[in-house]
Amino acid sequence: MPVLMAILGIIGAAYFWTQRARNARYMLGDVGDMANDVRLAARRFGFTRKMNVHPVESIEDPRLAIAAIANAFIELDDLPTAEQRQLLQVQLRSKLRADADDAEEMEVLGRWFMSECGGADPAIARLSRKLYKIGGPSKWNP
Repeated sequence: MPVLMAILGIIGAAYFWTQRARNARYMLGDVGDMANDVRLAARRFGFTRKMNVHPVESIEDPRLAIAAIANAFIELDDLPTAEQRQLLQVQLRSKLRADADDAEEMEVLGRWFMSECGGADPAIARLSRKLYKIGGPSKWNP
């Protein structure tokens, strides 16, 4: 009987570790998909990264800068909730006249720009300067 219990314990432990390994594989796939989302969103908006230049300095579309500033503002206090992210998507669609796919991709790129700046505070300063350079005061209305 003890041998049977040991065999069942070994089988249970093997099943447990197999499931953990499978979950880790799925998680790595999700991380790879996130990187692919940023790459595809950048390609769709025509963003090209230049060597030895900060990514924010390569922004040419003011809508991307506005989306990045909006992302930085909602992350100033704490990590944004799902409701805040949905509200951001709605506002990006209405204020920037974008469809759902464009708004989602602008949010993804905006989050990436913010992380490249090193946080929300430096991102707001850098992105605001870039937005002013791109379009001047007229682009501040949205």
